[in-house]
Amino acid sequence: MANMKEKLFSEFQAPTTQEWLDKIEVDLKGADFQKRLVWRTNEGFNVQPFYRREDLADLKAVDSLPGEFPFIRGNKKDNNLWFVRQEINAEDAKAANAKALDILNKGVDSLGFKVPGKSVNKEFIATLLDGILPQYVELNFKTCQRHCVELAQVLVEYFKEKNYPLAELKGSINFDPISKVLCKGKDVTPVLEYAKPLIEALAELPGYKCINVNTVALNNAGAYIYQELGYALAWGAEYLNILTEAGVEATEAAKRIKFNMGVSENYFMEIAKFRAARMLWAQIVKQYEPKCDCACQMHVCAFTSEYNQTLFDSYVNLLRSQTEAMSAAIANVDSIVVTPFDKPYEVPTDFAERIARNQQLLLKEEAHFDKLVDVAGGSYTIEHLTDAIAKEGWKLFLEVENAGGFLAEALNGNIVKAVNASNDKRHADAAKRKEFILGTNQFPNFTEVSEGKTPMACCCSCHEDGELPALNKERLASEFESLRLSSEKAAKQPIAFMLTIGNLAMRQARAQFSCNFLAAAGYKVMDNLGFKTVEEGVDAALAAGADIVVICSSDDEYAEYAIPAFQYLNGRAMYVVAGAPACSEDLKAAGIENFIHVKSNQLETLKAYNAKLGI
Repeated sequence: MANMKEKLFSEFQAPTTQEWLDKIEVDLKGADFQKRLVWRTNEGFNVQPFYRREDLADLKAVDSLPGEFPFIRGNKKDNNLWFVRQEINAEDAKAANAKALDILNKGVDSLGFKVPGKSVNKEFIATLLDGILPQYVELNFKTCQRHCVELAQVLVEYFKEKNYPLAELKGSINFDPISKVLCKGKDVTPVLEYAKPLIEALAELPGYKCINVNTVALNNAGAYIYQELGYALAWGAEYLNILTEAGVEATEAAKRIKFNMGVSENYFMEIAKFRAARMLWAQIVKQYEPKCDCACQMHVCAFTSEYNQTLFDSYVNLLRSQTEAMSAAIANVDSIVVTPFDKPYEVPTDFAERIARNQQLLLKEEAHFDKLVDVAGGSYTIEHLTDAIAKEGWKLFLEVENAGGFLAEALNGNIVKAVNASNDKRHADAAKRKEFILGTNQFPNFTEVSEGKTPMACCCSCHEDGELPALNKERLASEFESLRLSSEKAAKQPIAFMLTIGNLAMRQARAQFSCNFLAAAGYKVMDNLGFKTVEEGVDAALAAGADIVVICSSDDEYAEYAIPAFQYLNGRAMYVVAGAPACSEDLKAAGIENFIHVKSNQLETLKAYNAKLGI
């Protein structure tokens, strides 16, 4: 058997990279390799269609081991366990406690409580945590920034009275005044003076993080991946500087910092982002000369994104959040929050929260992702992406540092301006279908109606007027949803009728394209098998009550069919040509105004159609 294996290896010689490229060039039949196969990312670098061992020759990070500096391969050596976390609004302590006890029996081992500042007192916390054993559950708290020190003191007192093993307890208090600058446009920097007292108040709870970097806010505002990475590093470095300048020892300061980061649908790039983040953060902390390498570990809670969630076809949100959770798990984060699929339009239901929990439990109990240490390690593509995204993130980090640091850049509005510019760019790309939103601008559900669903208004004070610019958290699908809801409210649902004629393949392809294009506005689309004459097609359209008639044929046949159909229709409905044929100028000269094709701005076109229809 051994001899047979040796013979096989000798017979099949590994092809070289150039041989692969030569073969690809033949298969492309003259098409441009760069345009067809090279992925041009939003992160500032290109991704090749394949990678080989030789592409990793100069990457030093691939030689590191899991659980060792610079922690690119994770903080753990023998497992990939993470906390399954669920958020709870703790307006009512007793109700929040009952919910917490219920979900702890359903797979959750990390709780996130949002506690009103006015409720931070011993009695409230005792009621909230009654029956919860903190040595077995990670507890995370978010409250008014000015009440964080008080909350820490109450927690320590409560845990001591209960004789809980303080050194074993895990959790966090979300103290992050800088996020208020970004999200609310308010200068709350005086609150930063509470940072050192907060750490001192938690001295007996070494497992509690309290200084938070909430770049999930940037993710939910449409930031590109390299932006979230670069700003996370600068944000964390800002807090390290503030703490050490206030007299907190560097090791203690670093160990108290926690990163709450978003995770988007860009599967492999997100895996690379978290790996790069750990590596770069370790290098930053190392410069402060901590007493141990463990202080250089980055601790991350990953939140699946709200930015790409949709109101229509909302079950697609499950697909998005599942791949996002997979990215975070494979990237070895410390805890994960899966955003319920219905959050864009309602307070999440028990059913939606149950599904969100189970999405993580599937990854653990059935896919066994918690058993694998850095499963992405050694993947040529992911190792390359990790290196490439690290370079772009580090470049942005240095730009922020050279401009005076993250806080200074936040106060002068540059962080918000950059992220909002990315949001604007992504909305513009979605309008042109350069960025797809499944179920919204691509393959919408033709028959779905909102059934009273409307976008959820922000329940916090994010929209209060501040003296500084604030992040725009308008979801990517929001403008399409507004358009579709407007169509639903119209006295009559617009009907778009496909007048299919001529070449079978072309008319079918263009009818399918046009149906998807127009259904995104909530129009009722009617496809057809084909008509022998344009008169027959127009008559059928009018009999169906069509508001829009879309002629679907081949470019060559438009010269024959488009103008006669337009003239026969005679303004009795809006007339649209599917495609951009060579004879377009002739068609325009005959009075035809409306064309839809792959280069059309879908959103602006549909807005214009709604205006013509009086919607």
